[in-house]
Amino acid sequence: MTKKSPNPIDKHVGSRVRMRRMMVSMSQEKLGESLGITFQQIQKYEKGTNRIGASRLQHISNVLGVPVSFFFDGAPGGAALPHGGFGEEGSPTYVSDFLSTSEGLALTRAFTRITDAKVRRRVVDLVEAIAGEEAAEP
Repeated sequence: MTKKSPNPIDKHVGSRVRMRRMMVSMSQEKLGESLGITFQQIQKYEKGTNRIGASRLQHISNVLGVPVSFFFDGAPGGAALPHGGFGEEGSPTYVSDFLSTSEGLALTRAFTRITDAKVRRRVVDLVEAIAGEEAAEP
């Protein structure tokens, strides 16, 4: 008997829960306590192994301070809905995947603390130069 893989939507929603939890510097244990469940259950939600019910997702959104729709932004297989008033589709999957990592979150936090627009542009140029050099290497 083969093990059933998580539904892509459940994985996406779980990764967005993890990303937001990390953004607000909350542990799995603390989120679990706020919801009256174990941190192991939070782990299963974040991996997409267990599906999050509607009422539980509403509770999570309240605890993490975001609307329920936040967890579906950029979800795979959904209808292309305009985001942010620009008429573009949601962020590509690699963006939410990156922001779900501790490195992505740390980089984003640090970058948003840079107040000088010229310095931010130089940081982007530096990262693009480094990435370009790595891509050119065999």
